Amino acid sequence: MTCENCVNAVRKAIQDIKDVKEISISLESKSVLVETTLLAHEMQQLLESTGRRAVLKGMGTVDSRNLGAAVAMMSGQDQVQGVVRFLQASESICIIEGTLDGLSPGLHGIHVHEFGDISDGCESCGGHYNPHGTLHGGPEDVERHVGDLGNIFASENGRASFRLKDKYLKVHDIIGRSLVVDEGEDDFGHGDTGTGNTGKRLACGIIARSAGLFENDKQICSCDGITLWDERNYPIAGPERKTALQSLPANL
Repeated sequence: MTCENCVNAVRKAIQDIKDVKEISISLESKSVLVETTLLAHEMQQLLESTGRRAVLKGMGTVDSRNLGAAVAMMSGQDQVQGVVRFLQASESICIIEGTLDGLSPGLHGIHVHEFGDISDGCESCGGHYNPHGTLHGGPEDVERHVGDLGNIFASENGRASFRLKDKYLKVHDIIGRSLVVDEGEDDFGHGDTGTGNTGKRLACGIIARSAGLFENDKQICSCDGITLWDERNYPIAGPERKTALQSLPANL
């Protein structure tokens, strides 16, 4: 945003949306603070419908306490990829919100796994995160793995956009572990395998600490010079990112 016309255009685009409660727009910091029940990518699409680019700098609860936030950048087989965010909304509720593309239509099991190790792809993530040694179950079951988050639904275009609320998961316990989405539906059964019979692991990502509300004011990534706005245009890590960086202008 560069002028008051920008501010007015952004405000007009979102002020009448029923799922948006509060709006605060700062031209000085080029930021938009919104209280909403919309998914992050839906809010981003609304802002970008005005012809301006938007990135999520942080999320949190209205009481301004940052109890913990994390993010997993997901990738894997068949070009399945996306991002999943975790927010500790209260001492008893963790919100899991994400968007994944490249899935087959239908339900897919999703679980937090024990290890943040993707050196051998998703197979090195270990089993479901299960610190209490309980049986596998569904997200609403009294007995379940802490990492049992249930299923997400992918539409005909292969996209799954979701928001889950979980009473067992704690952000501070899962930093450094991994999130895995599976080929099939979790049947929530307490069988011998304890996996929900979900088939092969399609995509995974290490769960890393992320910014809470007002915690991220960076404009540039100090590790390699990518601006905050261009970050999403480049691979997260690995040789592909290095190759992409070689095409950057010298002053970045």
